[in-house]
Amino acid sequence: MTTPVLIWGGGAIGGVLGAYWARAGVPVLLVDTNAAHVAACRSSGLSITGPVDAFTVAVPAILPEAVEGVFDRIVLAVKAPATEEATRRLAPHLADDGFVLSAQNGLNERLIADIVGQDRTMGAFVNFGADWQEPGEILFGNRGAVVIGEVRGPVRPRTREMLALMQIFEPAAILTDDIWSYLWGKLGYGALLFATALTNDTMTGNFEDSARIPLFIGLAREVMAIAQAEGVAPRGFNGFDPAAFAPGAADTAAGASLAALADFNRHSAKPRTGVWRDLAIRRRRTEVDPMMTMVAAIGRSHGVPTPLLDRLITLITDIEEGRRVQSAETFAALGSGPA
Repeated sequence: MTTPVLIWGGGAIGGVLGAYWARAGVPVLLVDTNAAHVAACRSSGLSITGPVDAFTVAVPAILPEAVEGVFDRIVLAVKAPATEEATRRLAPHLADDGFVLSAQNGLNERLIADIVGQDRTMGAFVNFGADWQEPGEILFGNRGAVVIGEVRGPVRPRTREMLALMQIFEPAAILTDDIWSYLWGKLGYGALLFATALTNDTMTGNFEDSARIPLFIGLAREVMAIAQAEGVAPRGFNGFDPAAFAPGAADTAAGASLAALADFNRHSAKPRTGVWRDLAIRRRRTEVDPMMTMVAAIGRSHGVPTPLLDRLITLITDIEEGRRVQSAETFAALGSGPA
């Protein structure tokens, strides 16, 4: 493949990938809607900061309206709510034999495949910690699991080529022939992360709070029950053990997984989630609808009850709209019946 890797979305995920690839000499072109960020990336450079790595590299970057030509590889790294609009905008620039790789949270591969086709869609599971700080700067807080896989069919040569690119950034990245198992595992963990954002406590502080543990367990069990109904066997990563939250699993196993998650996040320079940052710092909508609301809807289609997940969605929405604040009291409302 001879065209640059087009990275649509230069935030926490896309920006880190673009910086690593540019530093390694891989031709890349970053697309972002933030004009100041675009200008910084291509002039003074994109700075990766934090304990994992620190460097600055010039990254070719443009606004979406400036994209021209056709590309073999497009990495979609926008927030989940922007997936449909971004995919429709990039679709005319995707080569007939090219593909879009979703480096996002949620099940966005479904929507991408509906627009560009399953054979032109690839999935990625990413769990590293990063935060967009300001134009031209992204905090890289900790390493985490990275997995690449086709949304349909076995591993192909193009999948291996994409893995090689990912290993420039994360040497421990791996391939899978069942990317959905990882994506559903991330959704179970994601429900826990959304819950931590109900407070201003760190992820570790939340997972170590004995009063909150039963609610965390209940949330993850609802998502794992939906995955089971979907015929998916979620896979674990970085302390999250889906089997510990499966229907009928012992509370002791779930507690051990939460303790492992507390320890994993204890060592990160990113102590709180991107959801918390959206609510507390950037004052913008979160990914709750394309992630948690979608999961709850899938649960309803299977007749799986999701009372905790439904309350979580309502509480996050309340914070977004200014009806509640992030606090221990708001978290407690998760367990007090309909919000």
